[in-house]
Amino acid sequence: MPEPLTLPTPFPTTDGLIEDAYSLRLISPAYASSTGELNAVLQYIYHSFFFKSRGYGEVAEKLVSIAVAEMLHLSLLGQTILALGAPPVYCRCPYNGFDFYSTKYVAYSRSLKFMLEDDIIGERQAICQYDHMLGKLKNAQLIKIVSRIRADEIMHLEALNSILNDFKG
Repeated sequence: MPEPLTLPTPFPTTDGLIEDAYSLRLISPAYASSTGELNAVLQYIYHSFFFKSRGYGEVAEKLVSIAVAEMLHLSLLGQTILALGAPPVYCRCPYNGFDFYSTKYVAYSRSLKFMLEDDIIGERQAICQYDHMLGKLKNAQLIKIVSRIRADEIMHLEALNSILNDFKG
């Protein structure tokens, strides 16, 4: 299993977080929605299968390393949701009647170029989602958590853009 594609700095902890329904509603979609970390994990793994099967083992490994990073984000967000007072159920927001995550959100392209483009779109959406959260969050610890995850997403976007440029060239 490749190392996760993350910054070399440690992730913040959830120490000191208390129940907070406002922050929970802001954070939850990043966990398990169409633009959440769970979806990113599944999509990168799915895409890696195709790259590997078509002789692009290095790209497949890079996608898996991004997926492993997204798993770390998923874990941190799950711990955060729990600390904010809700079970980390795979849904958009635990307080909205359990609108459960569905694998229909994974981009099931068959073209390698389209897969990379879908992954780039996903990273851009994630960054925008985290920017939105940062504009509304008030808790300093949550801001640290979201900012740290966002920084990894920027790294992923840069890596994917580089892969796509090499792939086109």
